[in-house]
Amino acid sequence: AVVAVGAVALSALKGKGINIGTHIARLAGIADRGFKDYESDIKKLSEMQFAVFDTAAAEKMKEEIIAAKNVGDSVGGVLETAVTGLPAGVGEPWFDSVESLLSHALFSVPAVKGVEFGGGFSLCDMRGSQANDPLRTENGKIFTLTNNSGGINGGITNGMPVVFRCAVKPTSTIHISQQTVDFINIENVDFLAGGRHDPCIVHRARIVVDSITALTLCDILSARFGTDWLAE
Repeated sequence: AVVAVGAVALSALKGKGINIGTHIARLAGIADRGFKDYESDIKKLSEMQFAVFDTAAAEKMKEEIIAAKNVGDSVGGVLETAVTGLPAGVGEPWFDSVESLLSHALFSVPAVKGVEFGGGFSLCDMRGSQANDPLRTENGKIFTLTNNSGGINGGITNGMPVVFRCAVKPTSTIHISQQTVDFINIENVDFLAGGRHDPCIVHRARIVVDSITALTLCDILSARFGTDWLAE
């Protein structure tokens, strides 16, 4: 249902020049390259079935998924999302910051256990002089030379691409015996799940993240510009 209505939201945003794309930044410890040309890369992602820019990394990721499947196990990864075309000045500095609202929604996606924006936790190892994004202007447009803030300052969009990453844990149900508790008899037992279970849900979670992002941004933009803005 989220993906179905998300398709409508993604289309409405695209009509306003706002584009969303997500790639598999890391899977089973194997890393993809990051976004380079945001608009071009997002267009490429819309045509990919397995959203990884580096084809060699993509093949290694698939091999790791198959290897985990063959032993009844599972793998997790990181999804990186970029949003272009968002106008500056959207959001609030307090409860309804853009990070707050997106995080709130993204954590509703099953298996998402972490969300970071821009430089995220890597900013902790920097000094302010390294982490701050220098402001510049050219042809009447203001932009930043770096995007460590992920397109958001003080909870409000600054006109740069909004970039964030979601940590997706390995699928919980696996075909390996696991320790658990029989809650009726209150005793320790071992449990082996049956049925069919995915060895990796990272690549399938991608469209869910895109849809959740689109729905959240439609809500934020409607609050800022009115509910008719997306229909104009």
